Amino acid sequence: MAVEGARVLVVDDEIQIRRLLKVALSGHGYAVEEAASGKEGLNKAATSRPDLIILDLGLPDLDGLNVLQQLREWSLIPVIILSVKEREEQKIAALDAGADDYVTKPFSMGELLARIRAALRHAAGTKNEPVVQLDDLVLDLARRRVTVGGREVKLTPTEYELIKNLAVNAGKVLTHRQLLRAVWGPGCENDTHYLRVYVGQLRQKIEADPSRPRHIITEPGVGYRLL
Repeated sequence: MAVEGARVLVVDDEIQIRRLLKVALSGHGYAVEEAASGKEGLNKAATSRPDLIILDLGLPDLDGLNVLQQLREWSLIPVIILSVKEREEQKIAALDAGADDYVTKPFSMGELLARIRAALRHAAGTKNEPVVQLDDLVLDLARRRVTVGGREVKLTPTEYELIKNLAVNAGKVLTHRQLLRAVWGPGCENDTHYLRVYVGQLRQKIEADPSRPRHIITEPGVGYRLL
């Protein structure tokens, strides 16, 4: 779907937050619907089929995580969690349950808009694209070829699988557990040392300054995203 004109459902029990988001998002070309509870949010998600959902975790009737889990039983609509809950384990639980991103209140509208654009671009079919380009970084998925600034980068099979999983989810946070499961398989979800080692190796190969990465971004305590 096009980012401009996308339909966004805001599920939040705070009327001030809903009003703020409706005004701000409408001003940027989005069509906005509102829901004040989990049940209302699930009903509107089913009937109006929005392009993206902004979901609060602290709802009056259902826990936001439960809403997300019910939604993921039948839909892959991108979901951005918006919550005052800051603990890493809550972020990880939401991302592992299928959230696309997580923004903590109070939030910057500019940051939220950027996260919305990234989630919509990903939902539009990044996984079906044979080539993923992120500034000077290009991944040709069909040929398993990675270049930076036109220069081919030689990767080990594990390094390639890691950057491929990040690339097909470009802009989206992937938790340590999600990456470990995808690259190393079930049973390796707690071996975060492997992940840190291979992320470090990838940064040495694709970043102009590995100590200040522009592409592989760390989400402290949670995981990584590729930009």
